[in-house]
Amino acid sequence: MTLPPTTSPDVAPDAAAAAAKPVVLVPACNRMLGEHPFHIAGKKYLDAVRLAGGLPLIVPSAEPAEIDVLLDMADGVLLTGSPSNVHPSHYGEEVLDPSLPQDPLRDSWTLPLIRRVVDRGIPLLAICRGTQETNVALGGSLHQAVHTIEGHDDHRGAEGARATELYGPAHDVLVSEGGLLEKIVGQPRFEVNSVHGQAVNRLADGLRVEARAPDGVVEAFSVADSAGFALCVQWHPEWLAADNPVSMKLLGAFGEACRQYRQRWREGRRGPHP
Repeated sequence: MTLPPTTSPDVAPDAAAAAAKPVVLVPACNRMLGEHPFHIAGKKYLDAVRLAGGLPLIVPSAEPAEIDVLLDMADGVLLTGSPSNVHPSHYGEEVLDPSLPQDPLRDSWTLPLIRRVVDRGIPLLAICRGTQETNVALGGSLHQAVHTIEGHDDHRGAEGARATELYGPAHDVLVSEGGLLEKIVGQPRFEVNSVHGQAVNRLADGLRVEARAPDGVVEAFSVADSAGFALCVQWHPEWLAADNPVSMKLLGAFGEACRQYRQRWREGRRGPHP
């Protein structure tokens, strides 16, 4: 794939600056609005990509043959949170609570997408559902209702709470020594929000725990064998990210990885892995 020149004599400075930004794919969720199906992505995630210095590109869905075509355009991938859960059939279980929303279309293409992202070393930042689907895509499993597991706390937000309360500080995370997250944030613990009913059960092979909640729930992991940046967090760093120093460090590290990946492309040192 040939990338067009970043600038030309006729390109305005603002357009040239936009063209130089790394392109970050943001897979969409699927929702019925009335009788009509819609592809949607939360604005807060797109804002987070922009805070990271990237250019967000929402992807509605993809057929298997389209995944690598899309990734040829990508300098990074951000997997969003969602009200929906990864269908448990993808890790060998039956649905525990049929009242909870599912998104089989998202499952059908993001799981293979994640495997290709890791194979190709494309920078990956996953949030909440994105973290859960990364673990499942790579062979792990989930607790479908972590609050029912002995010894674990209820990590769900208060029902009916306003967003400012729902996404407010909930508990500390304890950062693993010597890992990617410690390198990024530079501190052994910090406070996060908590808005999830599911969580990592069996961690997939090749993943490294980067942080845990006080009750032991995995709050962050990295893909240790990935050739590129790959960090997955269970909380929502995108919420009011500009006012949160930890969130800005996370987004800054992701954005820098995307810029480096884009630069390697321009230097002819990147491309699809076999």
